[in-house]
This record gives sequence, structure tokens and C-alpha cells, in this order.
Amino acid sequence: MMNSFDQFGFRALNQWAGHIPLLDRMMAFTAQYALEIYFFLFVVAWFTLPKPEVGKRHALLVMGLSGVFALLVNLLLAHIWFRPRPFMTLAHGTFTQLIPHPADASFPSDHTSGSFGFAAASYKKSARWVQTSFTFLAILVGIARIYSGVHWPTDVLAGVVVGLISSRLMWHAGAKLQPLTNLALRLFHFGPFAPTAQPRG
Repeated sequence: MMNSFDQFGFRALNQWAGHIPLLDRMMAFTAQYALEIYFFLFVVAWFTLPKPEVGKRHALLVMGLSGVFALLVNLLLAHIWFRPRPFMTLAHGTFTQLIPHPADASFPSDHTSGSFGFAAASYKKSARWVQTSFTFLAILVGIARIYSGVHWPTDVLAGVVVGLISSRLMWHAGAKLQPLTNLALRLFHFGPFAPTAQPRG
């Protein structure tokens, strides 16, 4: 039997699903395609930073690895404890599911963990617009996963915690990750590897 907090929180958000088509489409898209949205933001951030900028590009790499690490942590947790998703336990007709989803473990939310891994690792390390957009999207993703009927509220809250911890751990290893950033900088000819203008003869 699901706890009262999860039941109340799930109903509070999911009750709106299926009533406002525009909101449904926005929430379903966010819940389903968050990874693609983040990929787009990462690419935009990487290529719009000034070419000499190293620190903020290193932050982008740490952010990406933080999200990946959060997903690995979730994989371990899901094997330790299997929790069914709302559509696996609630009676048909008592909820609205906006997006398809396999009947796998619900706890913690992978999308939320990855999102907050990305966002939390950006705090005070990346460009202001990156911090703002990634954080806004992370919050929206967590809400959308419940609204769309595929997660319980505590799945999302646990995902937030996993993402925050993952970001801290990745920044503790930040200096050791610099060679990876240097490799990417060399590949795209940014930072110290940017071509210098040759003086005219």
C-alpha cells in the first residue's frame, strides 16, 4: 500500500492531466524528451561560450558526468529495492497516464536524478543562463514525471537527492577530470588549443 504522502502528492498533480491539452502536451514532452532538451542546451552552451573560456567548459563536462553518475546510482538502488510505478498499482480509471512507459522500477526517478545532477553541478560554476535554464528544466521535469502518471512524488524527491549528491562528488573529483576537458578543448580547438592569428608579413 502506497503511503499517504505519495498518494496525495500524486493525485494533486495527476488530477490535472487530460483536462488542458496545451499543458498536457508540454508536460508530456518534457517528461519524455528531457534528455534531448538537455543535449541541445549542452551543445548551445559549449559553442556559445567565448573560445578562450576553459573554466565554464570544464563545468559543462562535470555537469554531464554528474548526471551520468546519478543514473548509475539509480541503477544500483533499483536493484536493491523494486518499487512499482503508479500505473502498475492504481486501479484503472483512477489516474491519467500521458506517456508510455515500461513497467520497471519507479524509485528513484532517473529523469529527475539526471536533471538535478546536471543542474546542481552548474551552481556558481557555469554561465548564469546555464544555471537558470538547467535548474528550471530540472524542476519542470520532476513535476512532469508525476503529472504524466509515471512516478510517485518520493521517486522525484529521491531523484533530487541523488542528483545533488552526485554533483558534489563530481566536483570533488573536478581537478582529476581536467584531462577530459582538455581533450574536448583540443578536439574543438578551444581554450589554449584555439588557433592564434598569424601576423601579416
